[in-house]
Amino acid sequence: MNILRIDMEKLEYKYEELADELLLLGGRALTSKIVHDEVPGTCHPLGPNNKLVISNGVLTGSLASSAERSSMGAKSPLTGGIKESNAGGTAGLQMGRLGLRAIVFEGLRDDFQIVYINKDGVRFDSAEDLLGKPLSEAAELLYEKYGSNIGYYMIGVSGEMKMLTAAIANGDKDKNPTRFYGRGGLGAVAGVKGIKAVIFDDSGIARNKPKDAEKFKQAMRTYTEWLREAPATSKSFPELGTAALVRTTNKLGALPTRNFSTGSFEGHENISGEKLREIILERGGEGTPTHACMPGCAIRCSNIYADANGKMVTSPIEYENIGLLGSNLGIDDMDTVVELNRLCNEYAVDTIETGAAIGVAMEAGLLAFGDRQGAINLLEEVGKGSPLGRIIGGGAELVGKVYGIRKVPAVKGQSMPAYDPRAIKGLGVTYATSPQGADHTAGQTIRAQVNHLSPEGQVEASKKAQLTNMIYDVLGLCYFGASAVAGRFEVLADLASGYTGVEFTAEDMIDMAKETIRMEHAFNRAAGFSKAHDRLPEHFYLDENPASKTKFDVPDEELDLIGVEGY
Repeated sequence: MNILRIDMEKLEYKYEELADELLLLGGRALTSKIVHDEVPGTCHPLGPNNKLVISNGVLTGSLASSAERSSMGAKSPLTGGIKESNAGGTAGLQMGRLGLRAIVFEGLRDDFQIVYINKDGVRFDSAEDLLGKPLSEAAELLYEKYGSNIGYYMIGVSGEMKMLTAAIANGDKDKNPTRFYGRGGLGAVAGVKGIKAVIFDDSGIARNKPKDAEKFKQAMRTYTEWLREAPATSKSFPELGTAALVRTTNKLGALPTRNFSTGSFEGHENISGEKLREIILERGGEGTPTHACMPGCAIRCSNIYADANGKMVTSPIEYENIGLLGSNLGIDDMDTVVELNRLCNEYAVDTIETGAAIGVAMEAGLLAFGDRQGAINLLEEVGKGSPLGRIIGGGAELVGKVYGIRKVPAVKGQSMPAYDPRAIKGLGVTYATSPQGADHTAGQTIRAQVNHLSPEGQVEASKKAQLTNMIYDVLGLCYFGASAVAGRFEVLADLASGYTGVEFTAEDMIDMAKETIRMEHAFNRAAGFSKAHDRLPEHFYLDENPASKTKFDVPDEELDLIGVEGY
């Protein structure tokens, strides 16, 4: 396995063999280590000293079920701290077949390049023909030029304009450019380095083989059986996807509604997972309620949404997108939510951050809550790059500052996902204390066995979830398998050992997770963050959520238990 270093200013590259002690570092663990070790905490995120790191998970490329995820890492232009964002898709698989665990991009440039990687090395091509185009059109041009079997990472017009909401896209197994490394504005970091797209062409390369085939095979058999037996991974996710959570969070009083002013939405049934499935099945055509974003995934939680004529609109419609682009805006029409989702995909912006930004704009009176066409018009300004579009494209905190709004649902500059922290307080702890900013994928507690409305036990639940999420990110496994694994990490360790040939235990994984979180906190401290930043916005402590009848009341001294010393 190698690390590929690419200097975008000089258009030069070199390979480095991955040191033995790093063979079991992948995904977020490796991106965070490289950022921690090589990026100054005080550097400007869009300056020459920041680096963009792409890292496969330890299992990415193995074709283990739901294990083709990869991570992007850098100092975030949105939060000003360390950032990792991960996604599924196909690029990680091909990157792994090319013998790459990670790619580190350095330097700045003013023009845009396509970085083409195959078994013979790296080539740099002009990206001029792709600039300014919707992402789906740009992806088609890539396939026409480089062939239909490539994998790729690509930014959209938002990344070209270095917007703080800019994401990086990856194609799914059906060649749709709709799998996103959405959080933290990493598309802007790619943009300032002149990276329009990274192409992986694994032609002529055989699939990767596990070093200990029997051990890997046995662990894979056990893991797959668990996925087929667990209700969430065998029934709920395949049938309803993540949108199954709409009814759950609405009942808990945690569904963000009208800029997180409450946690229950009167129109939630119209945008529920059940309604989504009903519409997709009724329309038929190119739509499907069950879809795998990466080859061989047994969970198949994705979907494809079609219009009334059966023509694909976009994919996937996730819970977070419904929550932030639907109930958070007071919109209860599925087609409108999907159109907003489609526009976000075409511009390659984070749906969570964009939905929160529009919600704050509604709070400011730029348009009314529930104004469907107004929300679409406002999002189209982002694609145009108008002054108003750049404000929305700068994220929710920027919108709040420009329009003088104090009720902004963001921590460390990053917007909250679709869970009100007053109703699911463990997630409130994660939002406050994660080095990543408000990010449910850093420590999801919705299934923790605690009273979500009580402050009791929430810090411990979040701390445990943050470690668990880290383990999945390191391995390149989809976190949705966690309910099936149920903490039986020995089998995941056997998968990693069997694939790499390096002995790895469950205890090793937990220790790695702890060390990575410690490094992330240390980077943030070097960047100027303190414990004062590990707090929710003030109004979540002051204003009661009418749906749950609670405020966020986990004591500060308990929040302070999570940090560099807490792991």
